[in-house]
Amino acid sequence: MKRWTAGVLLALACGAQAQAQAQTLRWASQGDPQTMDPHSQNESLTNVVNGQIYERLTSRNAKLGLVPGLAAEWTQTGPLTWRFKLRPGVKFHDGTPLTADDVVFSIQRAKAPTSLIALYANAVGTPRRIDDLTVEFQLASFNPIFLQHIDQLWIMSRKWCEAHRVTQPLDFKNKEESFAAIHANGTGPYMLVSRQAGIKTVLKRNPAWWGKFEGNVQDVVFTPIASDPTRLAALISGEVDFVLDPAPRDITRLRNTAGVKIIDGPENRLVFIGMDQSRDKLLYGNVPGDKNPFKDVRVRRALYQAIDIEAVKTKLMSGLSVPTGGLTPSSSASFDDPALQTRLPHDLAAARQLMAEAGYANGFEVTLDCPNNRYINDEEICSALAAMWAQLKIKVRVNAMPRVLYFPKLEKYDTSLYLYGWGGAVTDAEAILTPLYRTRGDKGVGNYNFGGFRNDRADALAAQSSVEPDAKKREAQIRGALAELREQVNVIPLHRQVIPWVARANVTAVHRPDNWLEVAWVQISR
Repeated sequence: MKRWTAGVLLALACGAQAQAQAQTLRWASQGDPQTMDPHSQNESLTNVVNGQIYERLTSRNAKLGLVPGLAAEWTQTGPLTWRFKLRPGVKFHDGTPLTADDVVFSIQRAKAPTSLIALYANAVGTPRRIDDLTVEFQLASFNPIFLQHIDQLWIMSRKWCEAHRVTQPLDFKNKEESFAAIHANGTGPYMLVSRQAGIKTVLKRNPAWWGKFEGNVQDVVFTPIASDPTRLAALISGEVDFVLDPAPRDITRLRNTAGVKIIDGPENRLVFIGMDQSRDKLLYGNVPGDKNPFKDVRVRRALYQAIDIEAVKTKLMSGLSVPTGGLTPSSSASFDDPALQTRLPHDLAAARQLMAEAGYANGFEVTLDCPNNRYINDEEICSALAAMWAQLKIKVRVNAMPRVLYFPKLEKYDTSLYLYGWGGAVTDAEAILTPLYRTRGDKGVGNYNFGGFRNDRADALAAQSSVEPDAKKREAQIRGALAELREQVNVIPLHRQVIPWVARANVTAVHRPDNWLEVAWVQISR
């Protein structure tokens, strides 16, 4: 017998009423968008939902190639300057015309301290209005992936933000509320109708969109359903049309279930373990001598070598993961080099020896923070790791929580040991080196280095690669930085996710490696 929460019942009831209306996509996932403010958070599901409403100067095709978005064309007019021509006639959902002023405003807004995309906004330099439909970007130094950074920046209406007092991004980690948290005004193919956090988000087609709809979806009802069995039952019964994140254990059965189909492919996402390497004493642990064991590379290496990653792949992930020793979301970012991809061997005896050499033969206690509705089998992975590390006499308490609580906790650096993932459309190593592996600094550098580690050699090489115009020199710098990070085991890589989607048989969707559902491409036959 199925058990439903009141919120899920209400949302699905509304979805059932909408079923009679042709071309309504009823979509479910284990989590919920964190906010409708597109500059506040940088989290995959949040970006996907906001990305139906807001747009960028550039866009992506099905193969992740860059194509024109709000900008019809662009040119690099010099080593440090880029010029963009906006599409004429584009309007925000409230009817206000898009102009260069909105672009300049949006880039500056995204640079604010409360923005988690500040790194990208700072990387594109200073925007300047040339005329109503022309914007020029002036860089302080060469940016080898300038267009990739531009493609991370959502464009908002300056007038709308000023009218509703949201000229700064929402401070999500400190639980700020603002008009932009539950309202939106973009230029994209869909318009926000209503937002009930944790219950339902409703969108409708924008009849004035400048682009071309490849699909036929008129309305979207997004419902977060945390329980894997409940989410699956809703799909099989026809109460939802599409599930972004079915449980891996169900995939084989779903492939043989009438009325549904699997849409799958690899994802550009690395899942890894981070450790507090900055404090002298762990916030959440009990360690002999009140020390921080994660400051010792021998302990970090011991944790790594105690992980039976093949058991995780077969028993937890049902084969839907690619174990790796690489430190980038895509292997191409590290040049598909086996020397930068091979894992340290699973060797329990070696791990115990390292623990003894570091003075922790009898282990210690620590809390492992973990989301329970973000990555595939995230809480289960943490529990499996806790069991594996118990063989080193490390007593691990798994502290699992929803993403809405988890990410603000990490953003406050309030952790000793944590599970995290990173990925997206950008396959260049810069996409992870600067935000995650650099020493924390200003302008967003190291913002996601929640373990607070310092690796001065890797940091210097990564910094050089961020501004190096010579491709061969840059490759050497990236290789050097990744090799140094691997040697010091500053993070413990686990695997790259393989993402299956599941849909009703009458739904056609395009699977992208950044796990992005483009609703404007979805076709529903009734």
